[in-house]
Amino acid sequence: MAGIKETDPEIAEAIGNEINRLQHKLQLIASENYASEAVMRAQGCVMTNKYAEGYPYKRYYGGCEFVDAAEALAIERAKKIFGAEHVNVQVHSGSGANMAVYFSCLEMGDKILSMDLNHGGHLSHGAKVSFSGKYFEVAHYGVGKETGRIDYAEVESIARKFKPKLIVCGASAYPRDIDFKAFRDAADSVDAYLMADIAHIAGLIAGGVHQSPVEHSDFITTTTHKTLRGPRGGMIMCKEEFAKQIDKMVFPGIQGGPLMHAIAAKAVCFKEAMAPEFKEYQQQVVKNCKKMAEVLMKEEFNLISGGTDNHLILVDLNNKGITGKDAEGALEEAGITLNKNTIPFETRSPFITSGVRIGTPAVTTRGMKEPEMEQVAGLIARVIGNMEDSGVREKVKDEVEELCGRFPIYEDLKWQ
Repeated sequence: MAGIKETDPEIAEAIGNEINRLQHKLQLIASENYASEAVMRAQGCVMTNKYAEGYPYKRYYGGCEFVDAAEALAIERAKKIFGAEHVNVQVHSGSGANMAVYFSCLEMGDKILSMDLNHGGHLSHGAKVSFSGKYFEVAHYGVGKETGRIDYAEVESIARKFKPKLIVCGASAYPRDIDFKAFRDAADSVDAYLMADIAHIAGLIAGGVHQSPVEHSDFITTTTHKTLRGPRGGMIMCKEEFAKQIDKMVFPGIQGGPLMHAIAAKAVCFKEAMAPEFKEYQQQVVKNCKKMAEVLMKEEFNLISGGTDNHLILVDLNNKGITGKDAEGALEEAGITLNKNTIPFETRSPFITSGVRIGTPAVTTRGMKEPEMEQVAGLIARVIGNMEDSGVREKVKDEVEELCGRFPIYEDLKWQ
C-alpha cells in the first residue's frame, strides 16, 4: 500500500509539521499528553475496517471474534485499574459519555447541579451553549472568592434548595483534590444520583495519587487521553445496577458502530496504566506541578487557590496587567504552548480571559522533573515580565529548543 506521503502529500506535510511542533515546543496544556507509539499504532490498525454494533459476543455483524477479544480486554483492564463494577469503552468522547449518563437516568427538563464553567467546570456540565444546558435545568456551585476551593457545605446547601435529580462533580480547571464522599453526602441529602467526571484526573486516580470516586458515585465518566495518556476517546463506569441502561443508551441510544481501532488503543493504554512505571509517572506529574507552582508564586504570580494538588495550575494574570489571550500568544511565540482560561468570578469574555491554565502531564512524559520545572517556570516569568520585548521571546525560544532537545519525543517515529 502507498504511504501517506505518496497518497496525500498535503496531509503528510501537516502531520510532519505537527510532529515537529511536538518535538521542539513545550506542551503545557493540562488536557494534552503524548500517547505512546504502541497506542498510536493500535489506533491506526486494521480494526478501523470493522463494523461491530452491539457488545462483545452479542454483535449484529459476523466476523467480530477478534474485535470482541480487543473490547473484552479493554473492559476487564479498566475494571481492574479502577475497581469498577461495569465499564463501557465504546463511547467516543468525554462529552458523549456525559450525554449517555444524562439521558440514561434523567428526563428532559430534569434538574442537574454542577460546577460553574468559569469556576472550573466543563461545557458538558450544563453550560447554556451545550446540549446539557439546553435540555436540562441546571444550577451551579463554585469556589470561594477568598479560598479558590469548593465549599462542600455550600454544595449541600444549594442541593437542598434546588433539589437536583443528578449532581455532577469533576472539573476541567480545578487545581485541588476533589472530595467525592462530600459530594456523595450532598447527593444523599436530596436523594440524587452522583456522577463524577474524572476526565482530567483519571490517570492520577489510576496511579493512586488522587482519591477514587468509584465507592461514592453512581456513574463515572472520563476521557482516555489527558493524564491517562491513551487515545482520544471516552469511557463510562457505573454500578452494576445501571449497566444495562448505560449500555443501551450508548448503543443504540446515541451512537452506532463502535470505533474498534480506538477501543484497541484504549486496551493498550490500560495495559500501560497497569505497569509500576505508570504510578511513578503520575507521582512525578504532581511533583512537577507543585514545583512549578512554587516557582511561579515566588515570581509573584497569583495562583487560584494558592497552589495545586494535581496536574494543573490556574493563574490569575490581573496583577500582571495582561490578559490570558495576550499571555498565550506571547508564550506561543517563545515555544511554550498553554491555553488562556477563565478564572473564578471572571470579568472578561472566554475569548480574552483573565487567566491561563498550565499542566505538567506532557512534559513529565518527556522525562522532565523538578529542575526542569524550575527552568520552565522561570522562562514563563521572563516572557510575561517582558511582554513588549520580542528579543526576550527569541532568547526564551532558543532555551526551549535546547531543553526539548535534551528530552526528545517521537524522534524515531515512523509514520509515513
